[in-house]
Amino acid sequence: MASHNPDILTCLANLSADEVFTPPKLASAMLDLLPPELFRSPATTFLDPVCKSGVFLREIARRLNEGLADQMPDDQKRVDHILTKQVFGLTITELTALISRRSVYCSKKADGRFSIASENAFDRADGNIRLPKTSHTWNSKTRARTRAGTRAGIRAGIRAGSVSDGIAPGHMSDESIRAGALKCIYCGASNRAEYDRDETSETYAYPFIHGIDPTEVFNVKFDVIIGNPPYQLSDGGFGRSASPIYHEFVRQAKKLEPRYLMMVIPSRWFGGGKGLDEFRSEMLNDDRVRKIVDYEDANEVFPGVDMAGGVCYFLWNRDARGKCKVTNIHNGESTSSERSLNEHSTLIRHSAALAIIRKVMGTTEPRMNTQVSSSKPFGLRTFVRPQPKGDLILRWQKGEGPYPRDEITVGLDMIDRWKVITSYVGHDHAGNPGKDGRRRVISKTDIIPPGTICNETYLVIGHYKTKKEAENLVAYMKTRFFRFLVSQFMYSHHITKDAYSLVPILDMGKTWDDEALAKRYELSGDEVAFIESKIRPWE
Repeated sequence: MASHNPDILTCLANLSADEVFTPPKLASAMLDLLPPELFRSPATTFLDPVCKSGVFLREIARRLNEGLADQMPDDQKRVDHILTKQVFGLTITELTALISRRSVYCSKKADGRFSIASENAFDRADGNIRLPKTSHTWNSKTRARTRAGTRAGIRAGIRAGSVSDGIAPGHMSDESIRAGALKCIYCGASNRAEYDRDETSETYAYPFIHGIDPTEVFNVKFDVIIGNPPYQLSDGGFGRSASPIYHEFVRQAKKLEPRYLMMVIPSRWFGGGKGLDEFRSEMLNDDRVRKIVDYEDANEVFPGVDMAGGVCYFLWNRDARGKCKVTNIHNGESTSSERSLNEHSTLIRHSAALAIIRKVMGTTEPRMNTQVSSSKPFGLRTFVRPQPKGDLILRWQKGEGPYPRDEITVGLDMIDRWKVITSYVGHDHAGNPGKDGRRRVISKTDIIPPGTICNETYLVIGHYKTKKEAENLVAYMKTRFFRFLVSQFMYSHHITKDAYSLVPILDMGKTWDDEALAKRYELSGDEVAFIESKIRPWE
């Protein structure tokens, strides 16, 4: 009877929802996008700057071992060459360093007696999978990381004392830290979160974005950089506030100018994410991004991981420019198209949606984001409640009550009109579609009369002189057409005013339904069917 020998890397529990181990199947699919000849050259060099399980380096070493067999017939010499000259990694913690070395060298010590490398191949126990010592650099005024932009800039930082022997500068003085929350100048982590620790604990000051230049650590210029970076860090904001960090790894990798760059990152950068506007613009206007593979449901890639907006991986080719092949995958089915990424200010996820959006945007009609209120339409936070008396009515999440007019300083022009409100939080869990691929999008929607206001729980979608106009807006919002356009911006459970950027403002003196809208924008039968495949009917 044949024995079953499972891949241990498919069985590892994730470190957290933001530091997930890459499944071997995903690593293999990503490497399949690279030219096969890279794995037949003894000169090709590979770097994983964020090793967690070592799966990328292990799979790369396996492919090189097969590709170089004819050129280097001696098995041990071939393995030694690959491990010492071609595969390199920076890890993110002490734990992942040990796991990665075990995956690649079959030993926690590259020069140990159980290592698949020969006895004298390495002169150090960590081999070419290393964790240079780094720490956060706290600065109370600077949020953005240093943008030196080149390896020369990093070296200049070393000479200036910001990095020494692979060790980033230490913390600011205790007095400065006690004065208030400080931010790391490299990654934006807050010293009030769990990152201000001594060297006996993990600080999550990831070497690749904290001043460590791997081309100097290994004295190698890399042809391919590939990895799955950490996704976010606590920024010390209200509650469990966190800021994205994965884009900093992408930026740093580009600075090293590899021939190819591949990373798996959340898809939220397509149209949302805190502080990602600049990064989104950079990616959409970079015609060296040649392939994007997007999963609307992250569970198809990372089983058991709940990631709002899905996940994607991309191929960046330094030496080739042109249109990008965008592939969308849901429930195992994929669709692809080649297109310019910068046609819109956000990345339209589904290629089939582009034709519809082009028809809608081809008109001169104003867009709903110009009339939808910002958060806090009347300047009231979510925790504001009705007061004992007042001449207005305040709508909050669980009811209504009096509120004094003279305390309202925002949205004064809306107070005495009929207002359509909807919850700031979307209906669908984390903004993700259901198993059938469809969304409802909008959650609770209501009409509040003149003299009634609301707190931050709601957005005001429109305000009118008459109740009939407000009722017609609600009918418009319930159409699949309206919700389909809003859904193009759904990468989290929140729906901001920007999500209404594609929705045209129409005459609310009449009632609109999907049939009338399809006729107005000359949608084909296939386009109507596509909208219906993505949006549930309003129930």
